[in-house]
This record gives sequence, structure tokens and C-alpha cells, in this order.
Amino acid sequence: MALEVTVRPRVKASLLWGLVGLFAFLVALQGYELATGYRYPVGVKFGTALAVGLGASGLAYLAEGRLVR
Repeated sequence: MALEVTVRPRVKASLLWGLVGLFAFLVALQGYELATGYRYPVGVKFGTALAVGLGASGLAYLAEGRLVR
């Protein structure tokens, strides 16, 4: 017996954009660290990445509601 979860397409798209934003931030931060030699603590990296991901998800959700009508 499988549990079936339905997610609205708008919510699914915004969550995926949040993941894109999260990973893009981590890649950019890694490039910065490689270029400068400065290392941020792991908690700061992932805490900021989580905030960026949540922000990207929220903005994507709000923007899609205004752009697609």
C-alpha cells in the first residue's frame, strides 16, 4: 500500500526553484572560497543556503501568481 501525496503544480514548481537557488548559492560560495582562500563555518554556509532556498521558493510562488494569469 503506497501513500499517495498530491502537490499542486504551482507549489511543486516553487519548491524546485527553491532547490535551484539553494544549490546555486552553495556553488557560488564554493567558488568564492576557492578564489579567496577564506573558509566560512559549515553552519553559516548551510544556514544561509537554507534562507536563500526559502526566499527563492517564496518569491517563485508569488511571482508565478502574478506572471501567469
